[in-house]
Order: sequence, then C-alpha cells, then structure tokens
Amino acid sequence: MGITRTQLLHHHLLLSPYQIFVALLPFLSFLLLLPLSAVAGDILSLVYKGCANQTLSAAYSYIQPLASVSSALTAQAATSKFYKVTASSSSPGGQPLFALFQCRGDLSSSACSACVTRVLPMWTSLCGGSAAAARVQLNGCYALYQAPGFPQVSGTQMLYKTCGSGGSGSGFETKRGTALAQLQSGVAAGHGFYATSYASVYAMAQCEGDLSVADCGECVAQAVQKSEVECGGAASGQIYLDKCYVSYSYYTNGIPHGVGSVGGEGQTEKTVAIVVGSAAGIAFLVICLLFARSLMKKKDDY
Repeated sequence: MGITRTQLLHHHLLLSPYQIFVALLPFLSFLLLLPLSAVAGDILSLVYKGCANQTLSAAYSYIQPLASVSSALTAQAATSKFYKVTASSSSPGGQPLFALFQCRGDLSSSACSACVTRVLPMWTSLCGGSAAAARVQLNGCYALYQAPGFPQVSGTQMLYKTCGSGGSGSGFETKRGTALAQLQSGVAAGHGFYATSYASVYAMAQCEGDLSVADCGECVAQAVQKSEVECGGAASGQIYLDKCYVSYSYYTNGIPHGVGSVGGEGQTEKTVAIVVGSAAGIAFLVICLLFARSLMKKKDDY
C-alpha cells in the first residue's frame, strides 16, 4: 500500500529530540546571557567622570607611562581589589605618573577584573589624551591617574553626589539614620568596606584601600552627614568624597532579594544555576511534549 498524502505530511512534521534541541539552542543561549548581561551592566555603568582642566605640558611624554600604569593595573585586577602604581617615561626628563584602581568590596575577582578592564580606557575616551589627571567612577570600581604637581584636595572633599527624587514618607529619616549609624560603626571596626540594612534601608560605604582606620571612619562620617544634608528626604543617595563614598536606598516594600550581592562571590553563580536549570527544564518539557505528539501522529497513521 502506498504512502498517503496525510502520512507523508506527518512524516515531514516529525522531528527528532536532537533536532528540537538544536532548534532551541538560540533561545537557551539568550536565557543564559540575559542575567549575566544584567549583572555586568550594573557594575559597569558610569557614575561620574572627573577630568582636570590642566593639561600635560608638551615636554612631558605621558603616552608611554599612561600605557604602563594601565597595563600594571590590568594585571593586578584579577587578584587585588585595590592597587597603586607609579610609572616614569623613558624619555629624557620624564616624570612619574601615579595611578590606582579600587573595586567595590563585595565584587568577585572576575567581576573586579571586568570592571577595571572597562574603566581604564575611559581615561582617554572621556577626558581626552592630555588631561593632567582623570578619575572615572563606575558602579563597581573606579580608577584615577595624576601627573606630577597636580594639586591635591582634602580626602573629604565632595566630588559627586546624586539623590533620588521625591520623599519617602513618615519615619524614613529615622530609619535611614539608624542604617547609616550602623554603617559608621562597621567601618570604624576596621572594615574598609561595609554594607548593612535596617527597616528597608540598604546602605553601603567604602574607603580608599590604604586609608587608616581612623581616617576611614572620619571620611565616612563626613559622607554620612553630607548625604543627610544634601539628599534630605530622598529615597536614595550617593555621596562620593575624594577618599570614600556612602550610598543608601530605601525600599518601601522591603529590600529585594539579592540587593547588595550583584557581582559578588556566589550570587552570580547562583543566578546562573537557576537560569540554567530553568532553561534546561523548559527545553526538556518541550522535547517531551513534541516527542509525545510525534508518537500520537505515528499511531494515527497506522
């Protein structure tokens, strides 16, 4: 008996599990990359840039030392969260160029390395090639360089601030005050980085890596005071001083799960594991359904 038109059509509609899996690969890849991109996008987002008005003198060969410090910082980013370097020009009369980077204290080594790799080229892309000093702050790290003789500023001088819009309702300032007080206590206990939460307020602070405990505590105290004055009743705020910064966020419905862990050790792996498991589960379910459908069609043919 010859094959009917219906049987022939069913035959072409049947797909093996392997063919179905191959067809689903682009979709699964998208699911995998989505959370990783979100995490990376957060820590690599630009917060602010600071470019000196002064320019390097024509006699100062800065290209070679700038490349040297960038290379040295990049090499250390996989193993350190704070590193300083000084490089001199090989040209006659060349002077040393100072530079450093610092990553947020809760970042993993890989996240820190990715952040530093991103921020270093921004010195020239955002500030040009002749600024006597440049500082670029991302959400996850910052890097700066200074030419010899560049004017120094106080460690507690405010470099940048940003405050959320609108108020946060009754009792917010008391909640924020308690969270920021805990923040100061944590830093004063000897932690260069500290994060805490209280009554739906998440707060975080960090000092420059080589700051003494006393100076760190004083810097954070100044940043806390400035955040309360500058941001008033705003639901969020970030205050960046020369040697430290403080940030806080108020969540009216409670602090979301995972806040404060983005880019940290374990959180990225946990997110990836969840998504991999979900994607694999979806793929397996689809394969089973289509395979069952194929068997039903075969049964109908006979």
